Amino acid sequence: MSKTSRLAIDVGGTFTDVVELTPAGGLRFDKVPTTPDAPTTGVMDAFGVTEADLSAVAMFTHGTTLGLNALLTRTGARTAVIGTKGFRDVYLLGRTDRRTNYDITYRKAPALLDRYDTFEVAERCRFDGSVHLPFDVEDARRVAAVVAERGYGSVAVAFLHSYANPAHELRMREVLNEIAPDVAVTLSHELSREYREYERTSTAVLDAYVKPIVRDYLHELESRLAGGGFAGRFLVTRSGGGAMTARAAREQPVSLILSGPAGGVIGAAALSRMLDQPNLITIDMGGTSLDASLILDHEPVLYQGAEFEELPINTPSLYIHTIGAGGGSIAWLDEAGALQVGPQSAGADPGPASYGRGGTAPTFTDAAVTLGYLGAETPLGGKLTLDADLAGKALQPIAAKLGLTASALARGVVQISNMKIMGAVRAITVELGRDPKDFALLSFGGGGGLVAVEVARELGIATVIVPPGQGAFSAFGMLMADVQHDFARTAVTPLSALDPATADAAYREMEAQAAEQLQAEGFGQDRRTLVRTLDVRYAGQEHSVTVAFPDDSADLAAAVESSFAALHARQYGHTMDDPVEVTTLRLRATGTVDKPTLPLIAERASGGPEPHGTRPVYLSQDEPAVAYRLYTRETLLAGDLVAGPAVIAEHTATSVIHAGDSLRVGRYGELVISVNNREHHR
Repeated sequence: MSKTSRLAIDVGGTFTDVVELTPAGGLRFDKVPTTPDAPTTGVMDAFGVTEADLSAVAMFTHGTTLGLNALLTRTGARTAVIGTKGFRDVYLLGRTDRRTNYDITYRKAPALLDRYDTFEVAERCRFDGSVHLPFDVEDARRVAAVVAERGYGSVAVAFLHSYANPAHELRMREVLNEIAPDVAVTLSHELSREYREYERTSTAVLDAYVKPIVRDYLHELESRLAGGGFAGRFLVTRSGGGAMTARAAREQPVSLILSGPAGGVIGAAALSRMLDQPNLITIDMGGTSLDASLILDHEPVLYQGAEFEELPINTPSLYIHTIGAGGGSIAWLDEAGALQVGPQSAGADPGPASYGRGGTAPTFTDAAVTLGYLGAETPLGGKLTLDADLAGKALQPIAAKLGLTASALARGVVQISNMKIMGAVRAITVELGRDPKDFALLSFGGGGGLVAVEVARELGIATVIVPPGQGAFSAFGMLMADVQHDFARTAVTPLSALDPATADAAYREMEAQAAEQLQAEGFGQDRRTLVRTLDVRYAGQEHSVTVAFPDDSADLAAAVESSFAALHARQYGHTMDDPVEVTTLRLRATGTVDKPTLPLIAERASGGPEPHGTRPVYLSQDEPAVAYRLYTRETLLAGDLVAGPAVIAEHTATSVIHAGDSLRVGRYGELVISVNNREHHR
């Protein structure tokens, strides 16, 4: 059987989303419940709802939060860290945090290991790669024996200046493989060839901490897929916005930690080009959390120096702001008796009370059901029918304590969630000097369409776009993900002293490594793209910005300084006369996959869309039952116009527009909503 289908499966906290690209070029979106206790089962269940046989799947792209969840719950491997003699405490000392000077409530996030788990080996290289103290093999054997004796599951090796000379780290791995062969090993230089020993060590520790769990999961999933006849390419999305092969992911799982929301951002960038909407704010509201991000000039925003709970990850990542505001977020009363929503979530098991799976805690979803945003007419994923009685019963205890009706409490739950989402959007716009009014709001995820219009109205955003298959849009984005590898070399030097020939030699070394890796992954010369960039800063600054390396190096310094000044002014609003220096040479290597396109939908020959009924929606005590017209999205055609108030239900999600708002269906089936900003919806 020829391999003609492509699949993407995104495992979320509550639902696992699946998108199938059929041989005819059509897209199918679906959902199955996530299985937290047996993650591979949920993925195989997702394969079960597709039309394609496993043997017919040419490419499978997967997004998983397994590594992130292990960190959140502190259930990773027991991990040791080995450093250079005299630098045993690099990881635990970390960096000084200025918040300790003024925030008396500040507490440093707990480390992933204790000092008992830190070791040192006699060796040392200088910053230029020369050897100051040779690697002491006997000392290394002593440490490896202790690691084996104590039963560690994983070990991170992070020697001083190994970015300049990795020989000692490579030798340490040989010793560990000989004496402690069952221990997973992470070498810092294989993740980051950059200076800043704490950040590099932290990255290695995070990688080591999740490596056994991610490795076992991917091995099991590959085995079950192979047993079902799958023989295509298996990719996993990564934090930097691309994908990596499952084999590479097993060896560098730190690249997956922040990859959960990446698919949606990749898809948003592709959609921005299709719709000619260069600047988008994206909100992805799932069952457990909400992720906000930006698309600028059709491209997602990348940055170096991501963090997980203040622990640095020194790999490129998409700029995504995550908050605990999802469909399963639980409503509760704090010590002062004030209503709060999240970050705790009912998750997939038991889920919101309205799912009828035994949950009793009131959630955002239960509030949306009680208001009338969600109903029983269109089951979620075609399978899950929501129970309004159970939703109201879950809300009642808190409502009684506050002297409210269940409907009034539900309105409060939704309004609090909206405020939290507005805060997330402001964090990536206003706090960085950008005005939300200059963007359109792209809303997706299972809950995005319920809140998007109200959030946009409060922020002064004129247009909301809801993509096709919004509930599984992150999985669609994964189909767009190219395979990416990032390489870097530290080169702290004044820009004026940067030698083009020396820089070119460093890039060529990285390019040779990239070509070898992409070739091994099945990407020929015509499928490779190599992009050179530089990290540049003013002398005396701590952090830098990334600029393109000029194609013409005839006047390298002038070209780089001009690009740097323009980018610095754009990001920070000013430039300076201080000398400019280079810190890092970077190379992004891309293996290009074929991109699917959204199919065009039919236009209506005459007339307009007809609602299939109405539903009472609670707006306030004065308007407890406003009639909202009901539409099924799958019946809408290109050019259709819908005036609010209306509820538009579809297979994977629901969208709500209010009085004064209007909706137009685009040629790909996208919903383009004009938000009435003059009369705020109550």
